[in-house]
Amino acid sequence: MKFPVYMDNNSTTQVDEEVFNAMKPWFLEKYGNASSKDHSFGWEADAAIEYSRKLIGSLINAEGSEIIFTSGATESINLAHWGIAETYSHRGKKIITSAIEHNAVIESLKALTRKGFEVIVLDVNNEGFIDIDELKRHLDENTLLVSIMTANNEIGIINDVKVIGDICAEKNILFHTDATQAIGKIPFDVKVLNTDLVSFSGHKFYAPKGVGGLYINKSKKIQLSPRSYGGGQEHGIRSGTLNVPGIVGIGKAAEICKVKMESESAKIEELRNKLFKGINEKLEDVKINGSMKRRLPNNLSLCFRYVKAENIIMEMRDIAISTGAACTSASLKPNHVLKAIGLTDEEVKSSIRIGLGRFNTEEEIEYAINRIVETIHKLRSYSPEYIINHKILLN
Repeated sequence: MKFPVYMDNNSTTQVDEEVFNAMKPWFLEKYGNASSKDHSFGWEADAAIEYSRKLIGSLINAEGSEIIFTSGATESINLAHWGIAETYSHRGKKIITSAIEHNAVIESLKALTRKGFEVIVLDVNNEGFIDIDELKRHLDENTLLVSIMTANNEIGIINDVKVIGDICAEKNILFHTDATQAIGKIPFDVKVLNTDLVSFSGHKFYAPKGVGGLYINKSKKIQLSPRSYGGGQEHGIRSGTLNVPGIVGIGKAAEICKVKMESESAKIEELRNKLFKGINEKLEDVKINGSMKRRLPNNLSLCFRYVKAENIIMEMRDIAISTGAACTSASLKPNHVLKAIGLTDEEVKSSIRIGLGRFNTEEEIEYAINRIVETIHKLRSYSPEYIINHKILLN
């Protein structure tokens, strides 16, 4: 078993060796610019990009021409929000989202409020789900866009995107979903789910960092205003020289996920459940954050009362876990997702996130159970609050 054991796959995943091997020639041998139309190097690069579009389209039941390549989900989210807002503001200026969205959604929409848009943030219940009836009440003739994530990066809950998509389609309101945590882990069909715009990032499903995409529903003839200007790449929506090796990588990763996803997700869920059961059987005062029933197969968000998450992580340098989203780890602000589902400040500070993945083994799960239990017992033995409460329980 290799150390440290990596269990932070909701943050990022290891590049699959097959993906790396597919990318390698595009660094060393086939290094043409896909926009070079005068020679074979450019033609070959362009063909590889179009093939990757088809592979991603096949994974999510879209046409290749409906995929725009970006640097990642953050850019895709901003492109969707601002592209719609600038093109269709005459239709309305209300945008609806939820309280547990990724910061890329929150900050993008916050910036749009400074441009005169109204952003409605729907509260969630203690499992992390919006009230569908509340969503319906806010939909009116001024509603331009609904932007609600498919699966949450912190607590792993999976929203009923089909219900939301169907409601938006019935009302003729555009629907964007951040599917960054979902694509490659669970079935995702853009047509079944009635989505108009879908953001995703390659490094969440074993492709490299720095490449992602945006699905744009062609049947709706959606026009996005560009966020960058230049050579007119990606239908003029996202100019700039394309990252050919990265795009080859994300295409290969999508191809692998299509073949492996069903069996792989079942295996990962089994390991996740074994980990949760092992911890729960040996420790008291452990709370699962979010719904266990409608949850990504690889995610556990756990609150260990009487200990601080940062102390758990410092004590367990041999296991890579986190307190939450990697992109907000430098912030001192309380975790907005955990606060939104009703956790107290102390519970937020006592919560960790575990994300399993393709390369985790049963041996690593056994090790993690013992190591986590050992660490929590040790930290609680130093906790005055735990000692006092334990004595109360004994009496």
